Amino acid sequence: MKKERELIKTFHGYRYNSMQKLWSIPNTQENKTLLKHLFKTKYRLILQVKQPKTENLKLSPKAQEALTSVHQKLILKAYSENTIKTYLWELKNFFKYFEQFEHKNISKEKIESYIFMLISKYKIGESRQNGAISAIKFYYEQVLEMPREYYNIQRPKRAQSLPNTLSIEETFKLINTPKNLKHKSILYTIYSGGLRISEALNLRVKDVRSDEGYLFIKGAKGKKDRHTVLSPFLIQLLRSYYKKFRPTYWLFEGVDGGKYSASSIQQVYREARAVSGVNPWSTPHTLRHSFATHLLEHGENLRNIQEMMGHNSSKTTERYTHVVGINNKKIMNPLDIMLQKATFGNNKHLIKNIVQTKEK
Repeated sequence: MKKERELIKTFHGYRYNSMQKLWSIPNTQENKTLLKHLFKTKYRLILQVKQPKTENLKLSPKAQEALTSVHQKLILKAYSENTIKTYLWELKNFFKYFEQFEHKNISKEKIESYIFMLISKYKIGESRQNGAISAIKFYYEQVLEMPREYYNIQRPKRAQSLPNTLSIEETFKLINTPKNLKHKSILYTIYSGGLRISEALNLRVKDVRSDEGYLFIKGAKGKKDRHTVLSPFLIQLLRSYYKKFRPTYWLFEGVDGGKYSASSIQQVYREARAVSGVNPWSTPHTLRHSFATHLLEHGENLRNIQEMMGHNSSKTTERYTHVVGINNKKIMNPLDIMLQKATFGNNKHLIKNIVQTKEK
Protein backbone atom coordinates (compact mmCIF):
# COMPACT_ATOMS: atom_id res chain seq x y z
CA MET A 1 0.00 0.00 0.00
CA LYS A 2 2.88 2.38 0.71
CA LYS A 3 4.06 2.14 -2.90
CA GLU A 4 0.57 2.96 -4.19
CA ARG A 5 0.28 5.96 -1.82
CA GLU A 6 3.54 7.39 -3.10
CA LEU A 7 2.32 7.02 -6.68
CA ILE A 8 -0.92 8.86 -5.88
CA LYS A 9 1.12 11.69 -4.34
CA THR A 10 2.79 12.29 -7.72
CA PHE A 11 -0.52 13.64 -9.08
CA HIS A 12 -1.12 17.38 -8.86
CA GLY A 13 -4.11 18.24 -6.64
CA TYR A 14 -4.35 14.88 -4.86
CA ARG A 15 -6.28 14.79 -1.57
CA TYR A 16 -7.02 12.28 1.21
CA ASN A 17 -10.57 12.14 2.63
CA SER A 18 -10.33 11.03 6.27
CA MET A 19 -14.10 10.43 6.57
CA GLN A 20 -14.37 8.16 3.50
CA LYS A 21 -10.84 6.73 3.96
CA LEU A 22 -9.89 7.25 0.34
CA TRP A 23 -7.53 9.20 -1.91
CA SER A 24 -8.79 11.42 -4.72
CA ILE A 25 -7.28 13.24 -7.69
CA PRO A 26 -8.85 15.69 -10.20
CA ASN A 27 -11.14 13.89 -12.67
CA THR A 28 -9.33 14.59 -15.95
CA GLN A 29 -8.69 12.37 -18.96
CA GLU A 30 -4.96 12.91 -18.52
CA ASN A 31 -5.10 11.63 -14.92
CA LYS A 32 -7.18 8.60 -15.96
CA THR A 33 -4.62 7.69 -18.62
CA LEU A 34 -1.75 8.12 -16.17
CA LEU A 35 -3.57 6.06 -13.50
CA LYS A 36 -4.09 3.23 -15.96
CA HIS A 37 -0.41 3.35 -16.92
CA LEU A 38 0.90 3.42 -13.33
CA PHE A 39 -1.42 0.86 -11.77
CA LYS A 40 -1.88 -1.42 -14.81
CA THR A 41 -3.83 -4.54 -13.68
CA LYS A 42 -4.88 -2.85 -10.40
CA TYR A 43 -6.72 -0.11 -12.29
CA ARG A 44 -10.54 -0.33 -12.45
CA LEU A 45 -13.05 2.29 -13.54
CA ILE A 46 -16.32 2.11 -11.60
CA LEU A 47 -19.08 4.51 -12.64
CA GLN A 48 -21.07 4.76 -9.43
CA VAL A 49 -22.30 7.66 -7.31
CA LYS A 50 -22.92 6.66 -3.69
CA GLN A 51 -25.89 8.05 -1.84
CA PRO A 52 -25.11 10.10 1.27
CA LYS A 53 -24.93 8.04 4.45
CA THR A 54 -27.26 8.88 7.31
CA GLU A 55 -28.98 6.91 10.05
CA ASN A 56 -31.23 3.94 9.25
CA LEU A 57 -34.42 5.89 8.55
CA LYS A 58 -36.29 4.60 5.51
CA LEU A 59 -37.29 7.41 3.19
CA SER A 60 -39.72 7.37 0.31
CA PRO A 61 -38.16 7.55 -3.17
CA LYS A 62 -39.31 11.15 -3.47
CA ALA A 63 -37.72 12.15 -0.15
CA GLN A 64 -34.52 10.29 -1.05
CA GLU A 65 -34.40 12.20 -4.33
CA ALA A 66 -34.74 15.48 -2.41
CA LEU A 67 -31.93 14.45 -0.07
CA THR A 68 -29.69 13.65 -3.06
CA SER A 69 -30.43 17.10 -4.52
CA VAL A 70 -29.39 18.70 -1.22
CA HIS A 71 -26.19 16.64 -1.17
CA GLN A 72 -25.27 17.72 -4.70
CA LYS A 73 -25.94 21.40 -3.93
CA LEU A 74 -23.84 21.26 -0.75
CA ILE A 75 -20.91 19.79 -2.69
CA LEU A 76 -21.25 22.35 -5.49
CA LYS A 77 -21.18 25.14 -2.91
CA ALA A 78 -18.06 23.57 -1.31
CA TYR A 79 -19.53 23.17 2.17
CA SER A 80 -17.33 21.41 4.72
CA GLU A 81 -17.63 17.67 5.37
CA ASN A 82 -19.00 18.31 8.87
CA THR A 83 -21.68 20.70 7.59
CA ILE A 84 -22.72 18.27 4.84
CA LYS A 85 -23.03 15.45 7.36
CA THR A 86 -25.08 17.62 9.76
CA TYR A 87 -27.44 18.98 7.09
CA LEU A 88 -28.13 15.55 5.58
CA TRP A 89 -28.86 14.05 8.99
CA GLU A 90 -31.21 16.89 9.99
CA LEU A 91 -33.05 16.85 6.65
CA LYS A 92 -33.49 13.09 6.68
CA ASN A 93 -35.31 13.44 10.00
CA PHE A 94 -37.29 16.41 8.66
CA PHE A 95 -38.36 14.56 5.49
CA LYS A 96 -39.38 11.52 7.54
CA TYR A 97 -41.49 13.64 9.90
CA PHE A 98 -43.33 15.34 7.00
CA GLU A 99 -43.54 12.18 4.90
CA GLN A 100 -47.19 12.78 3.95
CA PHE A 101 -46.69 16.42 2.92
CA GLU A 102 -45.55 18.11 -0.27
CA HIS A 103 -42.39 19.93 0.82
CA LYS A 104 -43.34 23.20 -0.87
CA ASN A 105 -46.64 23.20 1.01
CA ILE A 106 -45.12 22.93 4.49
CA SER A 107 -45.75 26.30 6.12
CA LYS A 108 -43.39 28.30 8.29
CA GLU A 109 -45.70 27.60 11.25
CA LYS A 110 -45.47 23.82 10.68
CA ILE A 111 -41.68 24.03 10.50
CA GLU A 112 -41.53 25.94 13.78
CA SER A 113 -43.86 23.34 15.32
CA TYR A 114 -41.38 20.66 14.19
CA ILE A 115 -38.50 22.53 15.85
CA PHE A 116 -40.63 22.90 19.00
CA MET A 117 -41.24 19.12 18.95
CA LEU A 118 -37.48 18.46 18.80
CA ILE A 119 -36.90 20.78 21.76
CA SER A 120 -39.74 19.50 23.94
CA LYS A 121 -39.53 15.78 23.11
CA TYR A 122 -35.81 15.24 22.56
CA LYS A 123 -34.47 18.13 24.72
CA ILE A 124 -32.12 19.29 21.96
CA GLY A 125 -29.73 22.14 22.78
CA GLU A 126 -29.23 25.47 21.03
CA SER A 127 -26.47 24.12 18.77
CA ARG A 128 -28.62 21.25 17.45
CA GLN A 129 -31.59 23.60 17.12
CA ASN A 130 -29.57 26.03 14.99
CA GLY A 131 -28.22 23.14 12.91
CA ALA A 132 -31.73 21.89 12.14
CA ILE A 133 -32.94 25.37 11.20
CA SER A 134 -29.91 26.03 8.98
CA ALA A 135 -30.40 22.71 7.17
CA ILE A 136 -34.12 23.35 6.56
CA LYS A 137 -33.46 26.90 5.37
CA PHE A 138 -30.76 25.63 3.01
CA TYR A 139 -33.19 23.16 1.47
CA TYR A 140 -35.97 25.69 0.92
CA GLU A 141 -33.83 28.66 -0.08
CA GLN A 142 -30.97 27.04 -2.00
CA VAL A 143 -32.50 23.85 -3.45
CA LEU A 144 -36.20 24.75 -3.86
CA GLU A 145 -35.33 28.45 -4.37
CA MET A 146 -38.12 29.66 -2.09
CA PRO A 147 -37.95 33.28 -0.85
CA ARG A 148 -35.75 33.86 2.21
CA GLU A 149 -38.29 36.10 3.88
CA TYR A 150 -40.93 33.36 3.96
CA TYR A 151 -38.66 30.93 5.77
CA ASN A 152 -37.30 33.39 8.30
CA ILE A 153 -37.62 30.79 11.05
CA GLN A 154 -37.23 31.86 14.68
CA ARG A 155 -33.81 30.94 16.05
CA PRO A 156 -32.86 30.55 19.73
CA LYS A 157 -31.20 33.47 21.47
CA ARG A 158 -27.48 32.84 21.62
CA ALA A 159 -26.06 32.20 25.05
CA GLN A 160 -23.45 34.79 26.05
CA SER A 161 -20.98 32.24 27.34
CA LEU A 162 -17.32 33.02 27.88
CA PRO A 163 -14.62 30.98 26.12
CA ASN A 164 -13.13 28.23 28.24
CA THR A 165 -9.39 28.85 28.80
CA LEU A 166 -6.36 27.51 30.65
CA SER A 167 -3.79 29.56 32.51
CA ILE A 168 -0.30 29.82 31.04
CA GLU A 169 0.95 27.39 33.72
CA GLU A 170 -1.81 24.86 32.93
CA THR A 171 -1.20 25.17 29.20
CA PHE A 172 2.54 24.60 29.61
CA LYS A 173 1.88 21.55 31.76
CA LEU A 174 -0.61 20.06 29.31
CA ILE A 175 1.28 20.50 26.02
CA ASN A 176 4.44 19.07 27.56
CA THR A 177 2.70 15.93 28.85
CA PRO A 178 2.90 13.72 25.70
CA LYS A 179 6.04 11.62 25.38
CA ASN A 180 5.32 10.96 21.70
CA LEU A 181 7.05 13.65 19.59
CA LYS A 182 4.22 13.83 17.04
CA HIS A 183 1.58 14.24 19.75
CA LYS A 184 3.59 16.94 21.50
CA SER A 185 4.18 18.75 18.18
CA ILE A 186 0.45 18.76 17.40
CA LEU A 187 -0.53 20.28 20.77
CA TYR A 188 2.28 22.85 20.57
CA THR A 189 1.20 23.84 17.05
CA ILE A 190 -2.49 24.22 17.94
CA TYR A 191 -1.67 26.43 20.92
CA SER A 192 1.17 28.40 19.33
CA GLY A 193 -0.88 29.27 16.25
CA GLY A 194 -4.33 29.58 17.85
CA LEU A 195 -5.62 26.89 15.47
CA ARG A 196 -8.86 25.01 15.14
CA ILE A 197 -8.50 21.22 14.91
CA SER A 198 -9.41 21.31 11.20
CA GLU A 199 -6.74 23.94 10.57
CA ALA A 200 -4.07 21.84 12.26
CA LEU A 201 -5.14 18.80 10.20
CA ASN A 202 -4.98 20.79 6.95
CA LEU A 203 -1.50 22.20 7.55
CA ARG A 204 0.90 21.22 4.81
CA VAL A 205 4.65 20.93 5.27
CA LYS A 206 5.09 24.02 3.06
CA ASP A 207 2.75 26.06 5.29
CA VAL A 208 5.45 26.37 7.96
CA ARG A 209 7.08 29.54 6.61
CA SER A 210 10.11 29.55 8.89
CA ASP A 211 12.05 32.08 6.77
CA GLU A 212 9.20 34.61 6.81
CA GLY A 213 8.24 33.80 10.42
CA TYR A 214 4.58 32.79 10.10
CA LEU A 215 2.22 29.82 9.74
CA PHE A 216 0.08 29.92 6.60
CA ILE A 217 -3.51 28.72 7.18
CA LYS A 218 -5.02 27.67 3.85
CA GLY A 219 -8.80 27.65 3.37
CA ALA A 220 -9.78 28.02 7.01
CA LYS A 221 -13.34 28.59 8.26
CA GLY A 222 -15.27 30.62 5.70
CA LYS A 223 -12.81 29.53 2.96
CA LYS A 224 -10.35 32.21 4.05
CA ASP A 225 -6.56 32.11 4.04
CA ARG A 226 -4.67 33.80 6.84
CA HIS A 227 -1.30 34.07 8.61
CA THR A 228 -0.59 33.48 12.27
CA VAL A 229 2.55 33.84 14.34
CA LEU A 230 5.26 31.19 14.20
CA SER A 231 7.28 30.69 17.37
CA PRO A 232 11.06 30.15 16.90
CA PHE A 233 10.78 27.39 19.51
CA LEU A 234 7.99 25.72 17.52
CA ILE A 235 10.24 25.80 14.44
CA GLN A 236 12.90 23.84 16.37
CA LEU A 237 10.31 21.34 17.62
CA LEU A 238 8.82 20.83 14.15
CA ARG A 239 12.28 20.32 12.66
CA SER A 240 12.93 17.51 15.13
CA TYR A 241 9.50 16.08 14.35
CA TYR A 242 10.15 16.31 10.59
CA LYS A 243 13.50 14.52 10.84
CA LYS A 244 11.86 11.64 12.71
CA PHE A 245 8.55 11.23 10.85
CA ARG A 246 9.37 12.65 7.38
CA PRO A 247 5.85 13.80 6.39
CA THR A 248 5.57 14.13 2.61
CA TYR A 249 2.65 16.54 2.12
CA TRP A 250 0.46 17.01 5.18
CA LEU A 251 2.41 18.26 8.19
CA PHE A 252 0.69 15.74 10.45
CA GLU A 253 0.08 12.44 8.67
CA GLY A 254 -1.62 9.30 9.96
CA VAL A 255 -0.18 5.80 9.71
CA ASP A 256 -1.79 5.35 6.27
CA GLY A 257 -0.06 8.43 4.89
CA GLY A 258 -3.21 10.57 4.79
CA LYS A 259 -4.10 13.45 7.07
CA TYR A 260 -4.09 12.84 10.80
CA SER A 261 -7.67 12.44 12.06
CA ALA A 262 -9.66 14.77 14.32
CA SER A 263 -10.54 11.85 16.61
CA SER A 264 -6.84 11.09 17.08
CA ILE A 265 -6.11 14.69 18.11
CA GLN A 266 -9.02 14.59 20.55
CA GLN A 267 -7.68 11.35 22.02
CA VAL A 268 -4.17 12.85 22.35
CA TYR A 269 -5.69 15.83 24.17
CA ARG A 270 -7.82 13.70 26.49
CA GLU A 271 -4.80 11.65 27.55
CA ALA A 272 -2.68 14.77 28.12
CA ARG A 273 -5.52 16.38 30.07
CA ALA A 274 -5.91 13.34 32.32
CA VAL A 275 -2.18 13.04 33.06
CA SER A 276 -1.61 16.78 33.57
CA GLY A 277 -4.70 17.19 35.76
CA VAL A 278 -5.85 20.45 34.13
CA ASN A 279 -9.48 21.52 33.68
CA PRO A 280 -11.39 18.28 32.87
CA TRP A 281 -13.93 20.23 30.77
CA SER A 282 -11.29 21.61 28.43
CA THR A 283 -10.97 20.46 24.79
CA PRO A 284 -8.42 20.98 22.01
CA HIS A 285 -10.35 24.17 21.12
CA THR A 286 -9.52 25.44 24.61
CA LEU A 287 -5.91 25.80 23.44
CA ARG A 288 -7.12 28.21 20.73
CA HIS A 289 -9.06 30.27 23.28
CA SER A 290 -6.05 30.24 25.61
CA PHE A 291 -3.78 31.50 22.81
CA ALA A 292 -5.97 34.59 22.32
CA THR A 293 -6.41 35.21 26.04
CA HIS A 294 -2.69 34.96 26.81
CA LEU A 295 -1.88 37.37 23.97
CA LEU A 296 -4.40 39.84 25.34
CA GLU A 297 -3.03 39.50 28.87
CA HIS A 298 0.41 40.43 27.58
CA GLY A 299 -0.79 43.58 25.85
CA GLU A 300 -1.27 42.43 22.24
CA ASN A 301 -3.50 44.61 20.07
CA LEU A 302 -7.07 43.28 19.61
CA ARG A 303 -6.91 43.91 15.87
CA ASN A 304 -3.81 41.72 15.52
CA ILE A 305 -5.44 38.97 17.58
CA GLN A 306 -8.53 39.16 15.36
CA GLU A 307 -6.38 38.68 12.24
CA MET A 308 -4.46 35.75 13.72
CA MET A 309 -7.66 34.04 14.90
CA GLY A 310 -9.44 34.59 11.58
CA HIS A 311 -12.49 36.26 13.12
CA ASN A 312 -14.84 38.12 10.75
CA SER A 313 -16.08 40.42 13.48
CA SER A 314 -14.10 42.26 16.14
CA LYS A 315 -16.97 41.49 18.54
CA THR A 316 -15.96 37.81 18.47
CA THR A 317 -12.42 38.73 19.50
CA GLU A 318 -13.64 41.15 22.16
CA ARG A 319 -15.07 38.20 24.12
CA TYR A 320 -11.55 37.52 25.34
CA THR A 321 -11.43 40.85 27.16
CA HIS A 322 -13.99 39.35 29.56
CA VAL A 323 -11.85 36.27 30.13
CA VAL A 324 -8.68 38.07 31.20
CA GLY A 325 -8.18 37.30 34.89
CA ILE A 326 -9.62 39.87 37.25
CA ASN A 327 -7.31 39.95 40.24
CA ASN A 328 -5.05 42.32 42.12
CA LYS A 329 -2.01 41.28 40.05
CA LYS A 330 -3.41 42.65 36.78
CA ILE A 331 -5.92 45.37 37.66
CA MET A 332 -5.50 48.02 40.31
CA ASN A 333 -8.55 48.30 42.53
CA PRO A 334 -10.03 51.85 42.60
CA LEU A 335 -10.00 51.67 46.41
CA ASP A 336 -6.20 51.38 46.30
CA ILE A 337 -6.00 54.28 43.84
CA MET A 338 -8.17 56.40 46.13
CA LEU A 339 -6.19 55.57 49.27
CA GLN A 340 -2.87 56.18 47.53
CA LYS A 341 -4.00 59.70 46.66
CA ALA A 342 -5.48 60.19 50.12
CA THR A 343 -2.12 59.48 51.81
CA PHE A 344 -0.43 62.45 50.16
CA GLY A 345 0.53 65.41 52.34
CA ASN A 346 -0.99 65.55 55.81
CA ASN A 347 -2.96 62.32 55.29
CA LYS A 348 0.04 59.97 55.03
CA HIS A 349 -0.99 58.07 58.20
CA LEU A 350 -4.59 57.60 57.02
CA ILE A 351 -4.32 53.89 56.04
CA LYS A 352 -2.67 52.99 59.35
CA ASN A 353 -5.48 54.73 61.22
CA ILE A 354 -8.16 52.96 59.15
CA VAL A 355 -6.62 49.54 59.79
CA GLN A 356 -6.31 50.22 63.50
CA THR A 357 -9.93 51.46 63.86
CA LYS A 358 -11.78 49.28 66.33
CA GLU A 359 -15.49 48.71 66.53
CA LYS A 360 -16.94 50.60 69.46
